Amino acid sequence: MIEIKYFGAVAEKTKCEFEKLSFSEELSLQKLLQNLNEKYEFDSLTFSVAVNQKIISKKADYTLQTSDIVALLPPFAGG
Repeated sequence: MIEIKYFGAVAEKTKCEFEKLSFSEELSLQKLLQNLNEKYEFDSLTFSVAVNQKIISKKADYTLQTSDIVALLPPFAGG
């Protein structure tokens, strides 16, 4: 089961801070993001993705493991 954490505007859109998903077949990061976009309609949101606390490109060919924690993060401001 993977855990998905939502922050900032993404959390506001999903109306939750996290959820856990189980999957029976191999799941890519891109497929997960596609499924979440269909569920929550993220089209207008800008966010970064981290897997196990490491930023990963949304277009990366990354296969998720059952113990992974995926975070959808708002844009960061420099300062």
